[in-house]
Amino acid sequence: MPPFPTATSSVSTTSHLALLLLLSSSSLFFLYKSLRLRRTTNPPSPSPSPNPTPPLLLYASATGTSKSLAAALSARLAAESGGGVAAHPTDAAGLDPDDLPTVPLLLLVLPTHDGGAPPQSAAFLARWLEESAADFRAGAALLSGLRFAVFGVGSRAYGETFNAAARSFSRWLRALGAVEVVAVGEGDVDGGDLEAVFEEWCGKVVRVVKGEEIEEGHKGESDGFDGLELEEEDSDDDDDEEGEVDDGEVDMEDIAGKAPARKRNGKVEGALPNGGGENGLREMVTPIIRTSLEKQGYKILGSHSGVKICRWTKSQLRGRGGCYKHSFYGIESHRCMEATPSLACANKCVFCWRHHTNPVGKSWKWKMDDPLDIVNAAIDQHTKMVKQMKGVPGVKPERLAEGLSPRHCALSLVGEPIMYPEINVLVDELHRRHISTFLVTNAQFPDKIKTLKPITQDSLKSLHDKDQRTVYRLTLVKGWNAEEIDGYAKLLSLGQPDFIEIKGVTYCGSSATSKLTMENVPWHSDVKAFSEALALKSGGVYEVACEHAHSCCVLLSKVDKFKINGKWHTWIDYDRFHELVTSGKPFKSKDYMALTPPWAVYGAEEGGFDPDQSRYKKERRHGAAALKD
Repeated sequence: MPPFPTATSSVSTTSHLALLLLLSSSSLFFLYKSLRLRRTTNPPSPSPSPNPTPPLLLYASATGTSKSLAAALSARLAAESGGGVAAHPTDAAGLDPDDLPTVPLLLLVLPTHDGGAPPQSAAFLARWLEESAADFRAGAALLSGLRFAVFGVGSRAYGETFNAAARSFSRWLRALGAVEVVAVGEGDVDGGDLEAVFEEWCGKVVRVVKGEEIEEGHKGESDGFDGLELEEEDSDDDDDEEGEVDDGEVDMEDIAGKAPARKRNGKVEGALPNGGGENGLREMVTPIIRTSLEKQGYKILGSHSGVKICRWTKSQLRGRGGCYKHSFYGIESHRCMEATPSLACANKCVFCWRHHTNPVGKSWKWKMDDPLDIVNAAIDQHTKMVKQMKGVPGVKPERLAEGLSPRHCALSLVGEPIMYPEINVLVDELHRRHISTFLVTNAQFPDKIKTLKPITQDSLKSLHDKDQRTVYRLTLVKGWNAEEIDGYAKLLSLGQPDFIEIKGVTYCGSSATSKLTMENVPWHSDVKAFSEALALKSGGVYEVACEHAHSCCVLLSKVDKFKINGKWHTWIDYDRFHELVTSGKPFKSKDYMALTPPWAVYGAEEGGFDPDQSRYKKERRHGAAALKD
């Protein structure tokens, strides 16, 4: 029996339906196979070779001290190389972090501000490095071709935060595979040794630029969870004891959501103002889980919800293209909010790109926050993250203004959103604000799905009778399910969804939680071949309609519903959808369909890339892991 696919059905509120509902019962199959697979591959991190080409010299300055030091270093490099090395001092605010993988040598001079933070001009670069270093998808080889040296400007009067910013930059860069060729220089503006320490540090940098080897600095090292051992089986046993949690250790029960909650002044931290629950129920997010997720860029809402800005949101804010949902359905990525009302998941999938760091549960057993509070907090945190993109190189002012008013919510960030008891009320509130919704579920909660009107049968068969748009999503994994054409064709007959999304699995690095390797990742040509074969098996019911080559994703669509006069209508008229929702009258998917643009149609030269966007290709370094598309 092949793994079950992901199905998508429209979310129903108490009186209306949302757009799509993703049902992924493939999780059971992959969980079963993950327990049997024991192949381990540890790809070696490539060692960067010395490169005497001109370095990138960055500074971040508020009072002008760091800028002056950077200028002095630039002059010394030019003088000692006979003018051959032109390292022009550049404000860190002007650097696009996506360009770092192409930089051979980075020299950075910066001070430390309040609380150990970098100055504002380096805030975005710091945030990018910190989130990337904590992101499993980035891996320890992202910056493996980069060598670097950092000089900090601070004051010992500030104690532990003395040059904390410089040391943080060094740690993040090393965690991403960069090689530190000169140890962090720490100048003290109040101790009188700033110039002497800087001169000594500069001398070592000059030797490196000349191609000399010095015994100093650190090699790239991981700062994430790569070595974390996680248990194979989940237990529903609860730990009712309360106590303090040691932030320095990560215990399996903390990761699985069983650790005791931390109390401060007699109160549990992290609850929303009107939420919290009663009857002694514990909070879903423990201090350890909160710290782990916040390091990865998540904003934790109350005790069980979260929101995070998607990389595709950032991409379209800069006019660099949207995700596959933009190509398939017309969703504007820069106006899409990715959130979840439940950070807990019901599975430990072999292809989990979060490496099982979220709580696990098969039923709701935690305190519950108010849905209105969750929506308010999600929008507030999302807009704050969008505002932080202001001034980032390439961000378009008009896109930034639009991004501050989200018009779509993908309830697919992490976990199992349908477990949240007030999911209908939450979706109702989003619709009331003219924010359309996608809801992702692993199809393991048929009773919860039945409460999403008008579902009256089980999770897959019920899709056949729905009037709204329904979608299966299949995750294609070489060596696991890429040959199961006949099995998938039979599954399609159960729900007869409107669409089938077929996406290649994303490699996120080998670990104790996943033994997949790059050999399990299909090429886009593999996904296309599978999609064409599945469409052929349908006997003309489905045809290949769209593709998004960058995401290695293809869309099959029902011919009789969405191909009108030879043209596909997979896009959604969102204004019309909200009109229909507000009317309170029954409506069907055909009432809010829209014409698919030619560039998104399968086989188009653009491969699903919007021609109004600017193509930006990164240099990928696939070592320990790869960035998730």
